Amino acid sequence: MLSFVPDAAVIAAFALAAFVLAITPGPDMALFLSRAINYGRAHGLACLLGAITGLIGHSLLAALGISLLIAAAPTAFLVLKIAGALYLIWLAIQALRSGDTLTLASAGRRTPTLVESYLTGLGINLLNPKIILFFVTFLPQFVDPADGAAAGKLFFLGLEFIVVSLPPTIAMIYAAGWLAGVLTRQKWVGRLLNWSFAAVFAAFAITILVAEGRK
Repeated sequence: MLSFVPDAAVIAAFALAAFVLAITPGPDMALFLSRAINYGRAHGLACLLGAITGLIGHSLLAALGISLLIAAAPTAFLVLKIAGALYLIWLAIQALRSGDTLTLASAGRRTPTLVESYLTGLGINLLNPKIILFFVTFLPQFVDPADGAAAGKLFFLGLEFIVVSLPPTIAMIYAAGWLAGVLTRQKWVGRLLNWSFAAVFAAFAITILVAEGRK
């Protein structure tokens, strides 16, 4: 197997986390759905393309920054992993507290261009602190500091996040009107998604803390 490709178990575990995050209501989903409903699917897809561009940037920065941290300060890398586990617990708590909230923006007076929708998706993704912290604190959990191919594996996981989240997100955009109606009328659907998110990330956090405690 290529050195930058993680083990199958790591790929599967990360895919689960990426999928759950992709289908959980949040700022990105609200943007995609509102643009698709108000201005058409092309604008929803343009926002998605902007978000993907941002995710590629996050993946590159995380891979380079974390690999440098591993080489320069192994103790700091350990602290980052523990902080990441605690951050996952915080995300789980926030997901439970947020209930089923999904606020969709109404149409403006002027229809934006596709380029503007793309830039909006890019900007929201790049400036979203949750995305930044997710990549900085979650990705390190899946690499060994002694692995010489850590940087490549981190970038691989970043791209995997994009690949896994694309199908459900595109499906959401094409079914934007129906999905928005379901999330608005059937409150339990949003709660179920948030509870699923909380359960998965809490389980990851506990596993990480237990593993680090045994070392």
